[in-house]
Amino acid sequence: MNLVSEAHGSGLPMLCLPGFSLARSAMVAAMEPAVAANSALRRIYLDLPGTGQAPGGPPDSDGVVDWIGEFVDREIGPERFLVAGWSYGGYLAAALARRRPEQVAGLLLICHGTRILRTDRDVPLAPAVSEDVEWLVDVPPDLRAHLSVALGNRVREAAARVATVLETAGPGDEEYLERLRTTGYQLSDEGSTTTYPGPTSVIAGRQDYIAGYADQFRALASYPAASYALLADAGHYLPFEQPEAFRGLVLDWLARCAATLGGPPLDQPAG
Repeated sequence: MNLVSEAHGSGLPMLCLPGFSLARSAMVAAMEPAVAANSALRRIYLDLPGTGQAPGGPPDSDGVVDWIGEFVDREIGPERFLVAGWSYGGYLAAALARRRPEQVAGLLLICHGTRILRTDRDVPLAPAVSEDVEWLVDVPPDLRAHLSVALGNRVREAAARVATVLETAGPGDEEYLERLRTTGYQLSDEGSTTTYPGPTSVIAGRQDYIAGYADQFRALASYPAASYALLADAGHYLPFEQPEAFRGLVLDWLARCAATLGGPPLDQPAG
């Protein structure tokens, strides 16, 4: 299968995995404002199967994790690396850390899925919001229903930022993605009690009506070296809704990763 990625910077590899159906450009837009100035970090952004320039691929999420593992073996090799995942990408990132705990040197989970089937998720009840409210005025009509549920910071600027990201990052192979979501979404080890000991940061939005925040808190038992941040006025697109707070949390995580690795700082800009 063709593996499509892009890399920025040099140094310790950090693999970045986007949300379901979104191209790597969405994760670039989320992460680069937080880490672009860092001098010791090689950020690798990957198109998951059926997104961006990558064709459809494995029939289930276990296969997608294996596919990511093959990419790691080819592009990173045996070197230790960090992994960051947002939403479905976080679900996959957590699985990768469970399966490669000695190689994954740090784990960043952003509004991530812990129980991937919608019927299994513990999410807050979304308020009723009219789709023609002022904060959605710059959002294309076909995205308004989604953003009226997905955003917690319901201001015009945040909605416009997210709409731009979504329009740029999708759609991909919709037939493949729908089949994956319908028949192969849940990982076989989703309920695993395996712990990942490396530096972990779990970031959630108080108004995330898609992935929630309670399941993520309960999952902390699997991450003995984890911090957990719950941001008010943030939903499922937290990096774009609260970019300054998000940047601070990412830099804190990178500092903890660097301390564990015993190498140069990862949270400092180039001199």
